Amino acid sequence: MLLEYKILNFPKFDFRVRKKENWEIFDVIRKKFVVLTPEEWVRQHTIHFLITNKKIPASLIAIEKQLILNKTKRRTDILVYDSNLRPLLIVECKAPEIEISQAVVDQVQRYNLSLNVPAVFITNGCKHVFLKLTNNHLEVLAKFPEFEQLTNF
Repeated sequence: MLLEYKILNFPKFDFRVRKKENWEIFDVIRKKFVVLTPEEWVRQHTIHFLITNKKIPASLIAIEKQLILNKTKRRTDILVYDSNLRPLLIVECKAPEIEISQAVVDQVQRYNLSLNVPAVFITNGCKHVFLKLTNNHLEVLAKFPEFEQLTNF
């Protein structure tokens, strides 16, 4: 089963998996094993990328942060805060077979109505899109900025 998971367009990292009823992967943010789904595979790669490559402190990362949109509960995949604990970046993770479409961008923009972050990162593990949000205008950036740059958006 584990060998079926796609190699993603992220740096490799040492992950811990185990087999119980299902395959599970250890989440360093939640500090527990979680069911390993294709989307979770992408999320765990993203988390390690943020911490290791972008130097975002793990203490500033929240997983599945709940928010209310039109009286409906929703959850962000990953939410990054700045050092003052203001929301800074929404990360939306999709399974590798899910295309990054306008519908996904629209989903994240709806989340941002309540969070008002300046940046969004959308990934299916193979393709990544980083968006800077300024005055309701989306700007696609060529690469993911460093954490210090993000805090200046």
